[in-house]
Amino acid sequence: MVTLQIDVADLPAGPLDAAAEFYATWLPRARAHLPPRNGEGDHAEHGGGESPGRESLPSASAPLPSPRAGEALVIVFPPASHEHRAWRLAAVQELAREMAPRRVNGIVGADRQDIARTLAYLERAPGVTGQLLAVA
Repeated sequence: MVTLQIDVADLPAGPLDAAAEFYATWLPRARAHLPPRNGEGDHAEHGGGESPGRESLPSASAPLPSPRAGEALVIVFPPASHEHRAWRLAAVQELAREMAPRRVNGIVGADRQDIARTLAYLERAPGVTGQLLAVA
């Protein structure tokens, strides 16, 4: 299984502002890797095809490669106060619903070794999706 990883950065300190920034900047980046829904996607008028905003997303990072069958998406969030947990969990859970059967999970942390160990765990746990995992 291949895991695509998005490292979220530069969010405001306040939870409402951070959520707004995530939804404006990072959500389109994650959604750019969604497969078309069943029977959809052959033309832009009905929600499929390429949307104009997906090619020039507001992020300094290089775009992720296109997803293939069996891939998962992990969103890595920087540490923040407990007030951020609810909006982050809601975003991860809803993306997991949209991307099904592909898996979407979130990791909160800054230590690259802890994040790598959590990614390795997720690779071995194909039933885990829609979770927000905090690491030390």
